[in-house]
Amino acid sequence: MKEKFSATFLLMAVLFVVCLISSNLFATKIICLWGINLPGAVIIFPVSYILNDCMAEVWGYRKARLVIWTAFAMNALVVLLGQVLVWLPAAAFWDGTEHFNYMFRMAPRVVTASLLAFLAGSTLNALVLSKMKVRDEGRRFGIRAILSSLAGEGMDSLIFMPIAFWGTPVSLLATMMLAQVTFKVCYEIVVLPLTSLVVRYVKRLEQVDVFDRGISYNPFKITDIE
Repeated sequence: MKEKFSATFLLMAVLFVVCLISSNLFATKIICLWGINLPGAVIIFPVSYILNDCMAEVWGYRKARLVIWTAFAMNALVVLLGQVLVWLPAAAFWDGTEHFNYMFRMAPRVVTASLLAFLAGSTLNALVLSKMKVRDEGRRFGIRAILSSLAGEGMDSLIFMPIAFWGTPVSLLATMMLAQVTFKVCYEIVVLPLTSLVVRYVKRLEQVDVFDRGISYNPFKITDIE
C-alpha cells in the first residue's frame, strides 16, 4: 500500500533545515544574556531539537534520521556555496565584501566541528527519544523530550567546542559548554508545554504514532524509512 503523503511532516522537515542553516549564520554574532556571552544561534538552534523531538515522537527514528541527513547535506551545500562566493571577485561598486566575507568565510575547522556536532547530537537526540518511547510505552513524553535533548545537546557541545576552540583553556571550555547546554535545555523546558501540545495535535491530525520496535538504529541506513 502506498504511504500517505504528509504535508505536516514536510513542513516540519523544511523548518528543521531552515533552523539549522539560520543557526550557523546567527552564530556570527555573540550576544550577552544576564552577563553570559553566548553565540546568537542559541535563540534558534534549540528549535531544531524541539522539531527533532516532534518528528521522532510522531513518525519515528527512521523518518527523523532521514531529515537529519537532509539538513546536514543542505547545510554543507550552503557553506560550500558561501565559500565559492567569498572566493569570487566582487563588483567594483559593491562595498559589502568585508561584511559578506565575515558571515561566510568560516575556518575549515569550525565548519567541520559544526557539521559533525549537529549530525551526532541530532541523531543521538532522536535515538534516545525513540528508545525511551518504546520502553515507556508512549508515556511521559515531557521527560523523554528533556532527557533526549540533554543527551543531544551535550554531545553537540562535546564535539563542537573542543574542535572549534582548540587551544582554549580547559576550564574556560568547560564553562562555555556548560552555559550553552544549560541555556538550550532550559529553553526547551520553558516551551515544553507548547511542544507537547503540538505533538498531541499532530498525532490526532495525522493518525500516526510510531513505535520503533525491531528497527535498525544504524545512523547510516538513510534509505530505511518504511
